[in-house]
Amino acid sequence: MTWAGASHPQGKHMAAIDVLIPTFERPAAVAVTLTSLVSQTWRDFRVVVSDQSEHRAGIDAGEVQAVARVLRAQGCPVELHHHLPRRGLAEQRQFLLDRSDAPYVMYIDDDVILERDLLERLHRAIRAEGCGFVGSALTGLKYDHVVRPHEELIEFWDVYVQPELVLPGSPAWDRHRLHNACNLFHLQRRMGITPGHQRVYKVAWVGGCVLYDTAKLVDVGGFSFWPDLSPEHCGEDVLAQLRVMARHGGCGIIPTGAYHQDLETTVPDRRVDAPYVLPITPDANLVCSE
Repeated sequence: MTWAGASHPQGKHMAAIDVLIPTFERPAAVAVTLTSLVSQTWRDFRVVVSDQSEHRAGIDAGEVQAVARVLRAQGCPVELHHHLPRRGLAEQRQFLLDRSDAPYVMYIDDDVILERDLLERLHRAIRAEGCGFVGSALTGLKYDHVVRPHEELIEFWDVYVQPELVLPGSPAWDRHRLHNACNLFHLQRRMGITPGHQRVYKVAWVGGCVLYDTAKLVDVGGFSFWPDLSPEHCGEDVLAQLRVMARHGGCGIIPTGAYHQDLETTVPDRRVDAPYVLPITPDANLVCSE
């Protein structure tokens, strides 16, 4: 398999998807995440990593460099950036977005394992739906023994994905429970939904693995709201998705194809939660018409 991308005017490879990975103090985890990109069936992508490790340069670790070399040997462009000082995850995500020139950007956390056909399935879904983002919710397989039928409610999109305004505390906000632990994984097995017959469903947001239409993400400002947050914050990905969803729509795919590495969070201070402190609709033109 070889990478096939359009030519940049200056001769630089222009991929269809830029895979953007923010990381902090997790060299082994990000190496595992990168490894799950090596055998993807979708080959037209570039990888950009932003490392904000302060006490050790995570991207300089041997395991990270080794996987980067494998990807490059296969023809996949890889950029590894040290990006300091730390100004919070929203700023780090905006830094990554500013380095993208692809029509689609895929943000994945640095502790994720992807099934080999996931990029292809996400790309197929976003092209078919024409929406702002499509996500693959993370499964925590250490909870495979915990079955929660009361959290397995799902609302499928039976027509094309449409814009919708989802606010914290609204009935639609409770959709996030489907993404807890192993709920979605249990549901897809019980319903017999396979990758060859994937479906899209309504979400509140999707954490950890999301493919955006770049122009639609930029249209709502991307993560440029970062100066309005304190450096210690969470929920920046949620806020961006809510804004994209209000104007352009967003969804999840089932079956999912992304898994937690089940590590401790690197964002322990969660007192500043972006969708609770910043407006979901920063201007009057953002909300979709009813």
